[in-house]
Amino acid sequence: MLRIIGLLLLIPLFDAVLLVAVANFIGAIQTVALVVLTALIGMLLVRAEGRHTARKIRERVEHGQLPGDELLDGGLLIAAGAFLLTPGLVTDAVGLLLVVPVTRWPIRKAIKRWFVVPYIDRKTGGIASGNVYVGGFPGGSDTDDSDVYDVGSGRDDREPSRE
Repeated sequence: MLRIIGLLLLIPLFDAVLLVAVANFIGAIQTVALVVLTALIGMLLVRAEGRHTARKIRERVEHGQLPGDELLDGGLLIAAGAFLLTPGLVTDAVGLLLVVPVTRWPIRKAIKRWFVVPYIDRKTGGIASGNVYVGGFPGGSDTDDSDVYDVGSGRDDREPSRE
């Protein structure tokens, strides 16, 4: 968790350094225009992808299916909007990566693999993902045969017969 917080603190620092370097290279006004332009284009893309994702969610629900991937896409689009509204070129690049479906797909798969499935496994004991022990009863080979009953005969062999 500390690594994630550290990474989140390094992004604005790297963003500020990159903005100063770009401003020295192309000029301050052009840098501001570039940041505003990337944010506007990104927000238009977020809006279009958000509508598309909402339509896919509605279609999945109408067909009685769970919209798991679509809901995760919606969350990634919300994060993309936050990154795009934050001024800076690095945050705009991360936001654009989250908006474009081609790059959002592997990010969604990685989030499901490293965060969603382990979280669900911890909460359900592995039942939800199928990672549960199914090898039978522990110590099954050492058990005493006196506890075994023949169910097909209809009577218990330990009791005397009443015939």
